[in-house]
Amino acid sequence: MSAVVAVVGMVTLTACQGDGEVKTSPDKVAGSAAPKVEGSASAAPAKGAQKAAVGDTLNLKGQGNGEQLAVTIKKWADPATGKDEFNKPEDGKRWVAAQFELTNTGTAVYQDSPSNGAQVADEQGQRFEATIGEISQGPEMASGLKLPAGEKALGWIVFEVPKDSKIVTLQFAMNSGFADQTGQWAVK
Repeated sequence: MSAVVAVVGMVTLTACQGDGEVKTSPDKVAGSAAPKVEGSASAAPAKGAQKAAVGDTLNLKGQGNGEQLAVTIKKWADPATGKDEFNKPEDGKRWVAAQFELTNTGTAVYQDSPSNGAQVADEQGQRFEATIGEISQGPEMASGLKLPAGEKALGWIVFEVPKDSKIVTLQFAMNSGFADQTGQWAVK
């Protein structure tokens, strides 16, 4: 029975590092204690988000050594309009979007899908994840971004929200949202 618990614990405790490798401490696998996972994200929310406004830049660190970005929200669109008649939100919803500029200020390659680490919140505290949508405001942020140290990436991330929601903040964290540092921008 304890072997099954250890295996289930190994399956449920996974973490992605910049190189995609999961490191565990083998001396803990066979015992009753859960394995040690290095570089794993905390399930709890960040202790304090860095706060800013549209146009401001926040410096955020990732989970891995040398992972660091200067993140600027260049523009905010509410509503964001579809690029053509095929790109539109579901009935009863609207799109909002943020133009992100990511500058790799670290020493490691930033490799992620930035939209996975972005979400918006309305004044009631409801949170909404990014969605796929081509908008007339400009091109999307790359989904499989590989950004070498010193380079920049620019693109829009789109969110689908209820028509009557008043979106007030945008959040972003590296490592698909699992990094400890979170940036938050007021967008009202």
